[in-house]
Amino acid sequence: MRSIHDWFASYSADHQNPVNRAIHWVCVPVIMWAVIAALWTIPSVTAWTRQGLWAALAMFAAYLFYHRLSRKLAYAMAIVFIVSGAIAWALYGALGPRDLLILAAVLFVLAWIGQFIGHAIEGRRPAFLTNIVQLLIGPAWLMGKLMRRLGIAY
Repeated sequence: MRSIHDWFASYSADHQNPVNRAIHWVCVPVIMWAVIAALWTIPSVTAWTRQGLWAALAMFAAYLFYHRLSRKLAYAMAIVFIVSGAIAWALYGALGPRDLLILAAVLFVLAWIGQFIGHAIEGRRPAFLTNIVQLLIGPAWLMGKLMRRLGIAY
């Protein structure tokens, strides 16, 4: 398995333009939250489970992937997942499943439009087009940058 440094180096190679990087700081978290929110709206399958099960399972699977790369990074991403899940849960209660799904879909589409604009400015295609795992690396790459700025090694 590739190291976190290998993944980040590969991702960074496709994200050199400062405008594209700035767009990613907005759009990547929005896309990640929109996916979590959309998964939150999938009905629970049994009386033994609760709403948000599918989102929790997806976040846990992503956490396990990050944990194999870096424990500290995984812990930081777990905080992001908990906050994202809490926002989805609160909005599910306030808006209901239909409106939350609509909100998630609109934000997802708008954020991807932003991403493609950023990559047009960059002059390079999105990293996930060469390796689908890059969809998980984007949020971690931003978290890694934030951790470095805070002086936390990952």
